[in-house]
Amino acid sequence: MEHFPLHALGKTLIIVGGIIVVLGVIFLAGGKLPFFGNLPGDIHIKGKQVSFYFPVVTMLVLSVILTVIVNLIFRK
Repeated sequence: MEHFPLHALGKTLIIVGGIIVVLGVIFLAGGKLPFFGNLPGDIHIKGKQVSFYFPVVTMLVLSVILTVIVNLIFRK
C-alpha cells in the first residue's frame, strides 16, 4: 500500500484555499464593479411576471481571466 505524501496534500489545500479566497474577493467586489454582469452581449429578458438573466459575455471574460491566472500558477 502506497502512502500519500503529506506535502502534496498540504500544497493542494493551500491552492484550493487560495482559489476560495480569490472567488470570495470577486464576489464581494462584484457588486461594486459597474461592468460586472452588464457587458454588451449579456442577455436580459423581462416579462410581466418573469425575468431571465444570462451573463454570456461576463462568463466568457471571467473564464479567460481565470484560465490565464491558473496557467500562470501551474506553469512548470
